[in-house]
Amino acid sequence: MNPTISELLDRIREIEQQIEAETKLRRAELQADFEDKRVRFEREVLAQHRRFKTSLIRYMLTANWLSVVTAPVIYCVLLPMLLLDLFVTVYQRICFPIYGIVKVKRQDYFVYDRTHLAYLNVIEKINCAYCSYGNGLMAYAREIVARTEMYWCPIKHARKVLQAHPYYAGFVDYGDAKGYQEELGLLRQRLTDLDIKKDAP
Repeated sequence: MNPTISELLDRIREIEQQIEAETKLRRAELQADFEDKRVRFEREVLAQHRRFKTSLIRYMLTANWLSVVTAPVIYCVLLPMLLLDLFVTVYQRICFPIYGIVKVKRQDYFVYDRTHLAYLNVIEKINCAYCSYGNGLMAYAREIVARTEMYWCPIKHARKVLQAHPYYAGFVDYGDAKGYQEELGLLRQRLTDLDIKKDAP
């Protein structure tokens, strides 16, 4: 990998760690205590949250009717998402061991902690769980596809790629035939040794 790119990626990882540290400080300011993947709020904060909760009746009466009409359209996407979840999970369980790629841990991508927020009513909690599932699934599937691409075709595109996955920066430059032949084996080896907690190989 280009040394300059490697140095820049290291700096990006450092900045991401700083962002996570700042986020943890903000959580502490909100008196949130994350233990055993459950969120417990201090009694005062919990009482305050309950004061902001919108009752189901008020929520339904004040809802935008267009939002209510489009709700079935949003939720009908659940079936394709479930199928995607099933297929990418089966795919990686069958193929990744053959390719020598470390399997993606599904549970690392799905977070449902919003159900502990007392200021959300039942409908809002269901909506939040649905969004959490959708975003978690996209991140999970993206990681599986990214590892597959790194194994089979780790070549950068000629055009700029928006929101490229974390492995993309380490791919071989477009048109570098010699580099592709030299680095393909090394990139595949990284997938064998991959630490899932790292954002890049």
